[in-house]
Amino acid sequence: MIPLSWLVTLAGLLFGIGLLGALLSTNAVRMLISIELMLNAVNINLVAFSRYYGASQPHGEIAAIFAMVVGAAEAAVGLAIFVAVARNSKLIDIDKINLLKW
Repeated sequence: MIPLSWLVTLAGLLFGIGLLGALLSTNAVRMLISIELMLNAVNINLVAFSRYYGASQPHGEIAAIFAMVVGAAEAAVGLAIFVAVARNSKLIDIDKINLLKW
């Protein structure tokens, strides 16, 4: 059985990489992927803590499945918005898009 500290460390590293990617990237698709990486790190923590502290009840697994569904919906809506903006302005660079300003 893998120790809990290894899983928490893995999730922390994944979350840190995703946070850096979301903050430093200017590409919209790369930003969405970084946000998904952060959500996956949270899911690893949910499942790991559920497995170690409540093995008889699947509350962490159910929460992780719910987070995956919400993440998939967020990715679909975000990608649809970025595709619509890219069709109109031919840009995906976040710093150069100012269509939402008045």
